[in-house]
Amino acid sequence: MCGIVGYIGKRQAFPILIKGLKRLEYRGYDSAGVALINEKDDLNVYKTKGKVAGLEEFCQDKDISGVVGIAHTRWATHGEPSSVNAHPHYSESKNLAIIHNGIIENYAEIKRNLIAKGVHFRSETDTEVLVQLIEYIKTQKDLDLLSAVQVALHQVIGAYAIAILDKNDPNQIIAARKQSPLVVGIGDGEFFLGSDASPIIEYTDKVVYLEDGNIAVMRLGEELKVVNIQNRELNLSVQTVDLNLGQIEKGGYPHFMLKEIFEQPECLANCMRGRINMEHNNVTLSAVIDYKKQLLAAKRIIIVACGTSWHAGLIGKQLIEDCCRIPVDVEYASEFRYRNPVVNKDDVVIAISQSGETADTLAAVELAKQKGAFIYGICNAVGSSIPRATHTGSYIHVGPEIGVASTKAFTGQVTVLAMLALALGKEKGTIKDEDYKNIVNELAEIPSKMKMVLDQNKQIGKLARTFTYAQNFIYLGRGFSYPVALEGALKLKEISYIHAEGYPAAEMKHGPIALVDSDMPVVVIATHNAMYEKVLSNIQEIKARKGRVIALVSKGDETIARIADDVIEIPQTIECLEPLISTIPLQLLAYHVAVCKGKNVDQPRNLAKSVTVE
Repeated sequence: MCGIVGYIGKRQAFPILIKGLKRLEYRGYDSAGVALINEKDDLNVYKTKGKVAGLEEFCQDKDISGVVGIAHTRWATHGEPSSVNAHPHYSESKNLAIIHNGIIENYAEIKRNLIAKGVHFRSETDTEVLVQLIEYIKTQKDLDLLSAVQVALHQVIGAYAIAILDKNDPNQIIAARKQSPLVVGIGDGEFFLGSDASPIIEYTDKVVYLEDGNIAVMRLGEELKVVNIQNRELNLSVQTVDLNLGQIEKGGYPHFMLKEIFEQPECLANCMRGRINMEHNNVTLSAVIDYKKQLLAAKRIIIVACGTSWHAGLIGKQLIEDCCRIPVDVEYASEFRYRNPVVNKDDVVIAISQSGETADTLAAVELAKQKGAFIYGICNAVGSSIPRATHTGSYIHVGPEIGVASTKAFTGQVTVLAMLALALGKEKGTIKDEDYKNIVNELAEIPSKMKMVLDQNKQIGKLARTFTYAQNFIYLGRGFSYPVALEGALKLKEISYIHAEGYPAAEMKHGPIALVDSDMPVVVIATHNAMYEKVLSNIQEIKARKGRVIALVSKGDETIARIADDVIEIPQTIECLEPLISTIPLQLLAYHVAVCKGKNVDQPRNLAKSVTVE
């Protein structure tokens, strides 16, 4: 989940590396570092605990010259956050420096063997083990750096994206990947390296996405060379990145999270563009057209995802079962991959991931493929690993999401799942024409209804100030609103560090009601749908125990307004599409509570955006 940046060319590398790290800081921010080769061929490494801004300040009086460099922002796995454990890591001789995203699973065994051979270590990290192994092989076998890297990677087990410098061969960067993302940007006589394209797009839109097992050799004055571990040269697939700087900057908002919450109406319009026709009465997904036979033959659908994407999957389950009459299971990818799950050749597995790099979800995809299932990916990041590993799928097209707590990606995922359910249901003939047209038409209206909710931002911000005292929250919902309750609780705990749990409202009396007292805020999604009366009864049960109720209600509802302590109104919509609207006030509530508590909402502690390790 760390961020990797590299540059080799004609310009001074340090400013490019620092700017790139700031754009990748959403991937990790507990320490940062840079390695540069200057014109005297000195290999200088500078690193600090804390954020990239601290590294920039630390380097003010250092020699930061050089046109070749690599840099890293860390999310700690092995070893606590510290300047010693920060990347880059020197080899013992300080001739090599490495940065790494991922986990070397057999690092302890390799480290024991190297210590027995007299190698000394400075840090607790698995990454230093890798660079020490590379140097040991290079020295003992008298190999060049590329050959030593290839031999070393044959010996390691785990996931990695790495970049390495060698002071004795100062005009090159070698980079390799396995199960962790890495992108090479191709400029005019220069190369850029990044965990994603965000550090690169300011300089070039031509990129190569490295595949698993690829090793990139970037040399001054030469063309990009990509080989595999067996040293077979591979053909390059140069792609054009459709991304602009405005998408990865705050645009006047105080935080990326707030910007991304407010972007949702436009993002969902983009998500639906070209998929819902101008008359708002038909959905077309190319994946359903191209793979209709496989999708219609499905006896069961299994959704695999993690975190927020798993919550989207719970909504997708109800949408697909309602529209398509196919049984759907929703699995945590991290559990699915370590069981011996029953997966058949007539199953369809839907893998959901914002980044397209989520390690557990990617592993679940590979497991399902081995068992013969047809795999459908739902991702945001174009060119990422999961879209390349699946048979087909749909991008959500909501633009880059920088805030660690997912917002627009969640609603984008739900929108794609709704369109998939509608398109499949129509092909199967399992949804009535009238229901189909009504849902499609209402789906097209969702962006305008989202704007109505966003107009209440100031009201929700004022409400949030009264809850900074709270140490616990309960979120309740039923039907399509239950996953929204889970997602609302997750947003609050992620960024405010207040403990929060979501439950089906009817389950409250089976345990959680014991927690309710005058100090317990309870958020209830109580829109006017089929279970309105049931949820109303749950609210009365909470009030009877002096709980404080914050209710999300349909616009104009007066019944619950008389009972609840606080009310947030949302526009009426079709029940199956309510999550797209009701999730927004919960995102805003979490955001404002966290801001009132002085928390870093874009970079909450211990978290990172792209979870590329288990």
